[in-house]
Amino acid sequence: MGRISRWMAAAGLAGALCATPAAAQAPAPAPAGDGTFLLTIFLKHDQSKPLAKINAQLAEQGFFKAFPPPGVQVVSWYVVMGIGQVVTLRVPAARLREVNQAIENTAWGGYSTEFYPTYDFKAVGEQKHAQAMNP
Repeated sequence: MGRISRWMAAAGLAGALCATPAAAQAPAPAPAGDGTFLLTIFLKHDQSKPLAKINAQLAEQGFFKAFPPPGVQVVSWYVVMGIGQVVTLRVPAARLREVNQAIENTAWGGYSTEFYPTYDFKAVGEQKHAQAMNP
């Protein structure tokens, strides 16, 4: 799948996740200027390994001890069948390297990873929908 196709699939998946009831309970977006940003990480299962082997490797590498690093907020964490897991974090900008190293040191081998800086579009999308329904 090409880069643009993967991006479009990720955007579609993000939109679908925003429509779920669990997403409605997610923390409100941080006010602009607070020094944080949202980072969505695709943790794609290594499908050449059974789940038990992936989990054993993650445990051996200390994944759940290291990820997410302390002080990095988990906004959402979903299992997506056929892909793996999709995690959205609120990351202080100065801590991006720490998040990356936690993934590199403990997730690789069990997962391949993709990173996407994201932003909360839910309120805007809802407003646009309401406007379209009531022109």
